[in-house]
Amino acid sequence: MKNMLTLDKFEEASEKVKEVTLETKLVYSDYLSEQTGNKVYLKPENMQFTGAYKVRGAYYKISTLSDEERARGLITASAGNHAQGVAYAAKCYGCKATIVMPTTTPLIKVNRTKGYGAEVVLHGDVYDEACAHALELAKEHGYTFIHPFDDLAVATGQGTIAMEIFKELPLVEYILVPIGGGGLATGVSTLAKLLNPKIKVIGVEPAGANCMQVSFREGKVTTLPSVNTIADGTAVKTPGEHIFPYIKKNLDDIITVEDDELVVAFLDMVENHKMIVENSGLLTVAALKKLKAKNKRVVSILSGGNMDVITMSSVVQQGLIFRDRIFTVSVLLPDKPGELCKVSGLIAGVQGNVIKLEHNQFVSTNRSAAVELRITMECFGTDHKKQIMSALEKEGYRPKLVRTTL
Repeated sequence: MKNMLTLDKFEEASEKVKEVTLETKLVYSDYLSEQTGNKVYLKPENMQFTGAYKVRGAYYKISTLSDEERARGLITASAGNHAQGVAYAAKCYGCKATIVMPTTTPLIKVNRTKGYGAEVVLHGDVYDEACAHALELAKEHGYTFIHPFDDLAVATGQGTIAMEIFKELPLVEYILVPIGGGGLATGVSTLAKLLNPKIKVIGVEPAGANCMQVSFREGKVTTLPSVNTIADGTAVKTPGEHIFPYIKKNLDDIITVEDDELVVAFLDMVENHKMIVENSGLLTVAALKKLKAKNKRVVSILSGGNMDVITMSSVVQQGLIFRDRIFTVSVLLPDKPGELCKVSGLIAGVQGNVIKLEHNQFVSTNRSAAVELRITMECFGTDHKKQIMSALEKEGYRPKLVRTTL
């Protein structure tokens, strides 16, 4: 294992993973470049056959196992993407695979993992609890454990992304990489520094699961008491012990991103690139605006795109609210015929689109004097929202912004 993470091994892995990966050519983003002042390229690993980069590390790791290790059956723990990578790779090698997934794993990831022929066991609320159970099962049944990130062979496989980036964009100056447990960041940063010691590799974590940032600060692998983030693929409490020295040596900085920023990034990708990227994969997109460097060639790794429809719907709704495309106001009006028509006509006159009304007759003891009308409407953005509010104010309705619930 100590011989991994060398240039020779990265080259070997790069050839090996071609057997199971799709070509994910860099996509130049005019929109993100304009927004950030850098030349932004996207590495769309969300377009892989399994929906994420994880198949690289899983397939390469399994290729390094002996026939006897593969014959015992494989087991791993994963929030979803590594699960699919191992399940698919095991299928290619004709191995039995058991995958332990947290009970909170999106249904699409569970079903796709089963679809590759693996047995799925749901256990625990977060990855760390699922991993502990997988290790128990490995000991009980003699399975070969494939760690999702704390394994140098797995990290070598993930690092093949950097090889492809350099071949396509030799003058790349910054690479942004998502961090959960650290396997992807280890492989990408180590190979990137081997190819160009001057390159900057920046890790990005969710603020609610910043185990690597805390470990960096403490100077040792540190476990968070809990994690709380919509980026389920990077919701890890403890980073990898074996890979930590490589990350500490090769990663230049770590940026954290709030969940609200991921919601907005999702809309950016859907509207401007027509791509579905899961929340963990959006970390690097959200972090682009936090880079102090300007006019640099920056590659943002989109690590995966496995998002279930229910989550997608919720993220879109919240994104529209954050972008002032949907908002709710409360107005007081006399309880008499024609008032509702008057208000709706006023909103229509400035091109607002009412999508929900709530009429409360009991806001005042004197209904004739005032009833409350809560209006949820669509608009074109912040300026249009202000225009609608102004039109209501001019007619004496004194609109008050309230929390939008759809």
